[in-house]
Amino acid sequence: MTVEDTIRRCYQAYVNKDRSALEVLIAEDFKFTSPWDDRIDRATYFERCWPNSERIRDFHLEKIFVQGDEAFVRYELVPKEGNRFRNVEFFRVKDGKIREVLVYFGAK
Repeated sequence: MTVEDTIRRCYQAYVNKDRSALEVLIAEDFKFTSPWDDRIDRATYFERCWPNSERIRDFHLEKIFVQGDEAFVRYELVPKEGNRFRNVEFFRVKDGKIREVLVYFGAK
């Protein structure tokens, strides 16, 4: 599985509300950082972030730039309610597992 395949499966798991599909993609030593989270671990990520899947209708992956085991993704999130918005996320992937995600977003 390529880095891009892994990333696409990650976003699709949110759309499908399929936590088990995401769990197999997330490394045990996973770290997640966003403006609201500072290098949280895998368990905290699933506790804080996974419930947001219920609010997501779709992701439109606009760009995926892969270099080696790293990638930048720009997407438009389509919520079930409210306005669409864009984010950029940086991924580190190794052996088909997501090791780290850094999320960049601005003011609403």
